[in-house]
Amino acid sequence: MNDEHMRIVIVGHVDHGKSTLIGRLFFDTDSLPDGKMDEIKKVCEQLGRDVEFAYVLDHLQEEREQSVTIDTTQMFFKTKKRHYVIIDAPGHVEFTKNMITGASQAEAAILIVDGEEGVQEQTKRHAYILGMLGLKQVIAVINKMDLVDYKQERFEKVREDLLKFLDSINIKPTYVIPISAKEGDNVAKKSEKMSWYNGMTILESLDTFSINERPINKPLRYPIQDVYKFDEKRILAGRIESGLMKKGDEIVFLPSGKETKIKSIEVFEGQKETAEAGECIGITLEHPLFIDRGEVACKKNELPIVADRFTANVFWMAKQPFDSSETIILKCATQEVECNIEKINKKLDSSTLKVIGDDADELKEREVGEISFKTKEPIVIENFNDIQELGRFVLVKNQDVSAGGIITQK
Repeated sequence: MNDEHMRIVIVGHVDHGKSTLIGRLFFDTDSLPDGKMDEIKKVCEQLGRDVEFAYVLDHLQEEREQSVTIDTTQMFFKTKKRHYVIIDAPGHVEFTKNMITGASQAEAAILIVDGEEGVQEQTKRHAYILGMLGLKQVIAVINKMDLVDYKQERFEKVREDLLKFLDSINIKPTYVIPISAKEGDNVAKKSEKMSWYNGMTILESLDTFSINERPINKPLRYPIQDVYKFDEKRILAGRIESGLMKKGDEIVFLPSGKETKIKSIEVFEGQKETAEAGECIGITLEHPLFIDRGEVACKKNELPIVADRFTANVFWMAKQPFDSSETIILKCATQEVECNIEKINKKLDSSTLKVIGDDADELKEREVGEISFKTKEPIVIENFNDIQELGRFVLVKNQDVSAGGIITQK
């Protein structure tokens, strides 16, 4: 196993077995701390019930809430291939806010559905969030197959209903797996009770997914933060958000389209030949160009989108609603531009995840909207899942940050 970590999120209706599945994943991958399982078995025996895997999760959360120091690796589980981190958030509001403002970015998701109850309203609401995040690596699991006698017909029926709905919101799960989290069927090991299913287990499926590419391997994106003048030398300063640069590289500044070469890479200690994603550096140019804050340096053969219209998912945080007729300031990386809403395509209440409908004319506190924007000037944008810093933005009203947004389609 290597040291890589993949961040996953598990969503679904409250009673469809999410806690049981998480507990089962910890147990089956031997990721629980020493002695923890014995302790839980003992408590369950005293309560006169079978070991409930949901209790494993409750127990860990309880300890966390009581501030007993827990090594955070307990919220990880591991396979032969890699470590997994489960991103969890209390309540829909915090979860939605964290995901949309980019505080925690999942790379894959498991959507859980009760095989007995089938697709419920809440299943659909959670799926909407996955759609809004633009997640492409999704596993759908049909849980509690033990309650429907492991019947293939029931699995096929729920699978069909689920896929039909997911297709309508443009989510295409890579796998749909029949499981019993309680009994352990198809979680870490193949189920003998569902010989009709010859696909992968949850763990095998997760291991086929790929981790987000390191920003160093992506195209160069270097948003200019400041311009300094020392004697005759103009130094452009900023942070490399993705990619690599070296002295002599041909670069283009967008949105202005000005072209030049990197004459030198300046750091506090002097100069260097190369720099990479994550570094804060300065550069000087071969030509005496006037470059402003907000321009983004890129390489000629790896250009981003420059647009004055785009669609994004926005989490509105301010008390005052956002009226579609007003102008607001959008900040993305070091870019700052006035913009208007062309259309609120749809919105949902992040407390209940209830879809409020289409064609609204305002976004209220804690609502999430899919919004079509028109900016006064063209700006450089990326898909959030490709280059986070240029796919994420904030909206500023009366000098206060009122919303966070992500671009999942261009």
